[in-house]
Amino acid sequence: MQKILIITYYWPPAGGPGVQRWLKFVKYLPTFGVQPHVYIPENPTYPLLDANLKQEVSENAIIIKQKIKEPYGLASVFSRKKAKKISSGIISDTKKQSFIEKMLLWVRGNFFIPDARVLWVKPSVKFLKKYIQENQITIVITTGPPHSLHLIGLSLKNEFNINWITDFRDPWTTIGYHNKLKLSTKAQKKHKKLERKVVTTCDTIIVTSPTTKTEFEQLTTKPIFVITNGYDVEKIIQKPMDEKFTLAHIGSLLSERNPLILWQSLSELVTESSVFAEKFQLKLIGAVSTDVLASISQFGLQNYVNQLGYVSHTEALQEQRCSQVLLLIEINSKKTQCIIPGKVFEYLISNRPIVALGPKNADFATIIQQTNTGKFFTYEEKQALKAHIFALFNLYLKNELKVFPVGLQQYSRKNLTEQLVTVLK
Repeated sequence: MQKILIITYYWPPAGGPGVQRWLKFVKYLPTFGVQPHVYIPENPTYPLLDANLKQEVSENAIIIKQKIKEPYGLASVFSRKKAKKISSGIISDTKKQSFIEKMLLWVRGNFFIPDARVLWVKPSVKFLKKYIQENQITIVITTGPPHSLHLIGLSLKNEFNINWITDFRDPWTTIGYHNKLKLSTKAQKKHKKLERKVVTTCDTIIVTSPTTKTEFEQLTTKPIFVITNGYDVEKIIQKPMDEKFTLAHIGSLLSERNPLILWQSLSELVTESSVFAEKFQLKLIGAVSTDVLASISQFGLQNYVNQLGYVSHTEALQEQRCSQVLLLIEINSKKTQCIIPGKVFEYLISNRPIVALGPKNADFATIIQQTNTGKFFTYEEKQALKAHIFALFNLYLKNELKVFPVGLQQYSRKNLTEQLVTVLK
């Protein structure tokens, strides 16, 4: 059986989308004759926890742990709440940032490059050099973010000339929040230098979207494969469908992911139709920034909100499948065209219609259109968005709110793992 080493930061009991990709790959790799060894931190600072995911860790996986030093413990001396928010990626609007938040962001961006887990690199390299030799590992895979894990692979590549594959779940220097880290010119140059060194030294690159592939093709001639995230076949106890006309968003709603045209459309519908006002509910599951909640209130929608907060992955799947309509929202920026949120694929098999909002030429728009699972709108299509929501509402009133998806099998986790195995050969 082929032995591979997977270096990842996010692993159960971590919650959120970052853990799902390699948890599922590891689940199916043994089916294709691959023995996964998974290297993870022993004492990580996870912003989200989901203990239920421990049950999904494959019995065939060999898990290796080493302690990690992270700055968030020190940062919490100044503000535990702010440190946790920054760790989870929730960054307030620049105008609303406190002095402490500005200071933490500046330190995070300029002293910890490429990210706050960089202190794990040297001890990991020291440990893994011996482990790779003793266990006859043939392939090393690093997955980021955090992109500091790619520096572990870089050092191991230089040491052994081993087959090294980099997996980018998100871009590096072009990711949306980079411009909020208050990077100095020197820090920006160092990020770009490290990124280029990683993508030109590794043997193979895996990305999750076509746009990210195009971006990296400008930096390297190394082979690049697109393997998206996907869905798994999971037994979920079906809850009764929501009686209200629920528009549900599952996942984080950050300050920049604040769809004003959606709130405006819903506000107008509530005002114009007493029936809509009676039946409508906005269901928010996951972390929601104060900026988003303020906008919802500004448009007079606060009394229609059912905010459930963070729930387990299983509960999130249940809420998806009992909601009337699912909202998929991405930041309106050219930099986010490449982002295909992991929840897209779980949305696809929820059997609920998707209303998606994002930048022009967004990669996930193609997936929704090709699978016939919903409708995508840009931020310039406010009237069309409003009309579509009202059309869905009328179908709901007639109990005819259904979807007829096609071609979903290509996004199953097992099928995607088979694609990964072809890259490993």
